[in-house]
Amino acid sequence: MAPTLPLLLSALLLPVFAWSDEAPATAAIAEATTNNAPAPPRAAVRMLVQSSPLAGSQYYGADTLWAAMATGDALTLHREPENPHDSRAVRVEWRGAKLGYLPRRENAAVAAAMDRGEALEARISRLTRHANPWRRVEVQVWVRL
Repeated sequence: MAPTLPLLLSALLLPVFAWSDEAPATAAIAEATTNNAPAPPRAAVRMLVQSSPLAGSQYYGADTLWAAMATGDALTLHREPENPHDSRAVRVEWRGAKLGYLPRRENAAVAAAMDRGEALEARISRLTRHANPWRRVEVQVWVRL
């Protein structure tokens, strides 16, 4: 499903980066073309739609899982529309363990995209040992183009 206009507009308000799953396949495509073989599939392209600290990490598993987590690790996003504190809540999990939430002030576009069924991916973009829990884990959310 292609991203909708509100998600794309919200992405324009943030720094925009494009990223591919794989290294460029230019040589492989050229070789396949000269040998009349089918070209390899193109890598997926993604756009960064959010980069933010992880909210609530001090209340969940981030401290106990710290040693096992790494920058670049995949995260799972789960909508919690019935959350009593935030109807747009987006829970963040790492390998099935709850780490926290996307910040309430920054979760509207991601929550709306998830409600529309858009394919989003999240990763740990930074891990920092810091006394302030808002500076410990940074999360990036990407939409597949």
